[in-house]
Amino acid sequence: MNKLKYLTQMSLKKKIATKWFYVANIILLVLVVGLINIDSIIKLFGGSFEKNDEIIIIDNTNSIYNEFIDNYKRFSEYLDSDDDTKIELYDKSLEEAKEEVKEDDKILLVIDNDQENFIKAEVITNKAINAITFQIITTSLNSAKQNMALEYFNISEDMLSIVNNAVNIERTRLDESKDIDETMELIMSVAFPILILPFFMLTLFLTQMIGAEVNEEKTTKSMEIIISNVSAKTHFFSKVIAGNVFVLFQGLLLVLFAILGLTIRYFISGGLITGEAASTIIDVIDSLKDTGFINNLVYIIPITLVLMILTFIAYSLLAGILASMTTNMEDYQQLQTPIIIISLVGYYLAMMAAMFEGSIFIRIASYIPFISSLLSPALLMLGQISIIDVFISLLLLIAVVFVLIKYGLRIYKVGILNYSSNHLWKKMFKAIKNKE
Repeated sequence: MNKLKYLTQMSLKKKIATKWFYVANIILLVLVVGLINIDSIIKLFGGSFEKNDEIIIIDNTNSIYNEFIDNYKRFSEYLDSDDDTKIELYDKSLEEAKEEVKEDDKILLVIDNDQENFIKAEVITNKAINAITFQIITTSLNSAKQNMALEYFNISEDMLSIVNNAVNIERTRLDESKDIDETMELIMSVAFPILILPFFMLTLFLTQMIGAEVNEEKTTKSMEIIISNVSAKTHFFSKVIAGNVFVLFQGLLLVLFAILGLTIRYFISGGLITGEAASTIIDVIDSLKDTGFINNLVYIIPITLVLMILTFIAYSLLAGILASMTTNMEDYQQLQTPIIIISLVGYYLAMMAAMFEGSIFIRIASYIPFISSLLSPALLMLGQISIIDVFISLLLLIAVVFVLIKYGLRIYKVGILNYSSNHLWKKMFKAIKNKE
């Protein structure tokens, strides 16, 4: 136990007590905090997400201008647009107005009478126009035209309201066992890939790190000195433990970086982390509460964490075994390619999980070790599999870890002191059959 502890500490020290570890995490800290507060950073350097447009209007109808302003303010409030758009009536020629548009990047709105459609309009800009601004202009003009039509055809607003009222559609779900709605599917397709990306990257980093360390010891011949003092089993487990402790520590640092970024955002935004999307996020959370999904997080989060930790262990065991079979880093890189492909398959399947509803393929795929930690939580949150399916995935993953420890250790004992690729696979199969 003392030798295991010593080798584990030495391995961790080689990973953490280096200037490159500190440099890398300082860069990660800056990136994470910067990405969380990217809107504030852009504003700090003169950028703006809420450009206050200036609209100049040439009203050739002599009757629309005032109503347009009222409509524009009303629809801006309805769309939660906080811009302070300046609108003014332009009393000069069209050519002079175009010159101002070119020089000051204004929006020119020309409104004319139209015999068939009451009014027609032209929006003239020097560059592209903000989509929300254009939508508000369009809606304001349509509302003005509608009022003109009401007056012309002597139609009451009550009659028009009845005609324009949307159909009241009641949503009924016969399958009550599926306790998730379409809102959750949207969240899964957008937010979930971002949440699992750090886990995916840490998995690849773990396999790369263990392989590089084992190959370094073999290349420098220090492996022979180590194995002459400790057993291969102790050496193997020290690499696995050190690698997993390191990625868990790195994952914790990423969480702390994110919390720091959100804290900074909280104070910068005056106590509102979500910014302009606050109302939308609150609506989404209320919708998830209605489905009972928030309550399910009590068991979904712990199961997901257990799956992730076991997956880290499985990948580290596999990486150590494969690294022991190779004689240099180039050979290990080739053996590592299937691991990367398997991880990518799991990541992309998790991203597209909502598209496979009812598919036997995606249900079976959620059982497969190495990708179940990515796929099972996604399908569970979507309601496509049950908690029983997740426990099946968990048991299969535990079984794979057991097999890797039992038979992988035999391969590791033979591989770490093997410096020749001749008859390598034959030696490996022979090692598996050897019970000693």
